[in-house]
Amino acid sequence: MKRLITLLFVAVVTLSMPLPAAAGRQGADAEALKAAAVRGFEEILDLWRAGNYGELYNRTLISGKDTRESFSNRMAKAPLKPSCCWEKMQEVAVSVRSPTSVVIRAKLGLDAPGEMAYKTKSFKLNLEDGEWRIARSEILSIAEAGKAKGARK
Repeated sequence: MKRLITLLFVAVVTLSMPLPAAAGRQGADAEALKAAAVRGFEEILDLWRAGNYGELYNRTLISGKDTRESFSNRMAKAPLKPSCCWEKMQEVAVSVRSPTSVVIRAKLGLDAPGEMAYKTKSFKLNLEDGEWRIARSEILSIAEAGKAKGARK
């Protein structure tokens, strides 16, 4: 009887362990998801840098009452925009929350009139309709876009 219980215990423990191939595949899937999210975030930063605020608006999550026009106006008046090239995003770390949600922590290089600034922050991105999206309020905050009526000069 004791031997039977031991064999059952070993069988249960063995069956509950992930298979090496499955574990490797899950790790590869997580890495692919992280890479895709970082590319999506870079696309968002590139749209912002290029001044393509209409398309940037489409890559944001619905929040607040900003229309495409008010968002575009606020972003056009904002004092900060992403830097180019390697200064755009550094020290990137990605945490997968689910297959459609990640948190990216990164140091962003931001061009300001006559200077450059850096901000290190965490950003939540959600995958919707095949595209990574960020909260509109996050973009406005990073850009220091201010309120629609009294945007900073």
